[in-house]
Amino acid sequence: MSVLGADGRARCDWAVSAPEYVAYHDDEWGKEIRDDRGLFERMTLEGFQSGLSWITILRKRENFRKAFAGFDPVRVAAFGEDDRVRLMSDAGIVRNRLKVNAAITNARALLELNEGELTDFLWSFRPAQQPVPKMIGDVPATTPESVAMAKGLKKKGFVFVGPTTSYALMQATGIVNDHLVDCIAR
Repeated sequence: MSVLGADGRARCDWAVSAPEYVAYHDDEWGKEIRDDRGLFERMTLEGFQSGLSWITILRKRENFRKAFAGFDPVRVAAFGEDDRVRLMSDAGIVRNRLKVNAAITNARALLELNEGELTDFLWSFRPAQQPVPKMIGDVPATTPESVAMAKGLKKKGFVFVGPTTSYALMQATGIVNDHLVDCIAR
């Protein structure tokens, strides 16, 4: 079941422990994103979140946007060794070589696609029907669709996009709606 936030409104239980969570939950999480650049940003952030708390990413988000040129895939794809060194010394982001390299690799993979192709591809995994979760325990970490998405992304040259990261991407971008049944954002 949802929990009441400080404002008395029912939210998913993960969303009330910090102001950043409340804002992200209310304004972004589960809202549809249907453009390649927006999806690239969320894919990159979800990859950086792997193994960490999402609040860490939210608190560093503006730094990520600066460090990764506003998630402009053309600019990120052009990053070279000097940029890798710069990113690895930037305390404002998560300094993980594999994740930094994945962001650059994924920008390059995105540029191999036609405009809008990533959007169409990701949205093709939207389930025809989705159960409405009543409690956080009803929300899966992966689904058959996220497994298929991860495999498909890897075939297209994307990296660091396993089934769990793919499902988190689906949740973050509105491909699935995992707001709890009595949540204000449902």
